[in-house]
Amino acid sequence: MSYLTARKRASGLGSAKSGTEHYWSQTISAVALLFLVPSFIFTFGSVLGSSYEEVVAYYSRPYPAIIALLTLTVGWLHFKNGAQVMLEDYVRGMPLKIAVIVLNCISYAALAAGALGILRIAL
Repeated sequence: MSYLTARKRASGLGSAKSGTEHYWSQTISAVALLFLVPSFIFTFGSVLGSSYEEVVAYYSRPYPAIIALLTLTVGWLHFKNGAQVMLEDYVRGMPLKIAVIVLNCISYAALAAGALGILRIAL
């Protein structure tokens, strides 16, 4: 016996009204990181140990700056979604709401700070 109405079964949303959104966003970001992290390591490794001026000159070029920015963005969004799922599994009530708000603020602040740093070097 199913407790879903015909409309809920047709739209596939169920009682949570979000379907598998977190799962698919985690899967897509994990696959993107599978390609971005080695690319970032390859681009970052070539200037590791260089002087500040050489690093700034290197990241002023478009390809290394774009790879670094994409890795930073996808990495922080992947972290935010994964940590939010973990919080939803283990925390209940008002602490959950507060923890998710704090998590979102920290994640987006760190993402913005990193993106600002990369953009200041690149532009």
